[in-house]
Amino acid sequence: MLAPVLGDVLTAVVTPFDASGAVDEIAYRSLVRFLLAHGSEGIVVAGTTGEASTLSDPERIALFRATVEECDGQGTVVVGTGTNDTAHSVHLTEIAQDLGVDAALVVTPYYNRPPAEGIRQHVAAIAAVGLPVVLYNIPVRTGTNMSPALIADLARIPGVVALKQANPDLGETQRVADETELAIYAGNDDMLMPVLEMGGAGVISVASHLVGAQMQQMVAAVNAGDVKAAQAIDRSLAPLWSGLFETMNPILIKAALDMLGIIPGDVLRLPLVQATPDERAALAVLLESQGITA
Repeated sequence: MLAPVLGDVLTAVVTPFDASGAVDEIAYRSLVRFLLAHGSEGIVVAGTTGEASTLSDPERIALFRATVEECDGQGTVVVGTGTNDTAHSVHLTEIAQDLGVDAALVVTPYYNRPPAEGIRQHVAAIAAVGLPVVLYNIPVRTGTNMSPALIADLARIPGVVALKQANPDLGETQRVADETELAIYAGNDDMLMPVLEMGGAGVISVASHLVGAQMQQMVAAVNAGDVKAAQAIDRSLAPLWSGLFETMNPILIKAALDMLGIIPGDVLRLPLVQATPDERAALAVLLESQGITA
């Protein structure tokens, strides 16, 4: 099964930038080590939270390499190689495979919004590289929802092994669970509990930057058959599930990491902007209420 291979709680890691807007690789490597020590079993690089859309190829590849080096057998490495250009995605996946990553995260092609057959051929071309593929369904970002029927079709492509499901329709996720053998990862933090209850693998998370250990406790409780204990943890973290997303991710998680001294700043690349003073004040109250301190 994939879940033990990739892990239960994977963090969709932010990309720290310095004051000039350049990737701060020293801060990034420190963050990866912090996450591995605080509940993350794997690192997902250059996804939505990592601001992949504003990273150049050399920057993305350098992050892939840095993550492999820092994880070094202590955690798995899943890298975002999916774009809306199939040839480009194949190229990135080939490089990632050579670097020794564990899997490729392949988002539904965005903007050009291909029909189902185009998506199928896109995924098949990437999977043919030979690196395990984690499908990434995030319709709010891509403008396209991959239906359960399409996901089931993609699951038949050799090498497609998992799904990051960021469509909040739990009925559709249940259909995927019923109709495929994919390892299903919650793509939104508030989906972790229901995904675990339907036999899913775990979560690719934003909040795990801050509460990875508690999320691991949720998974462990479900695996031990203590669903009530897991539900209690889920309820206790519910304010975080919503509070970190009061504005577009990763604005608030970067602000939180900066406020806690985990990264040395909350610089984002335009068109994203830093949290406002009011947003940071509300975030400070949220962190304090959750007992999250520097």
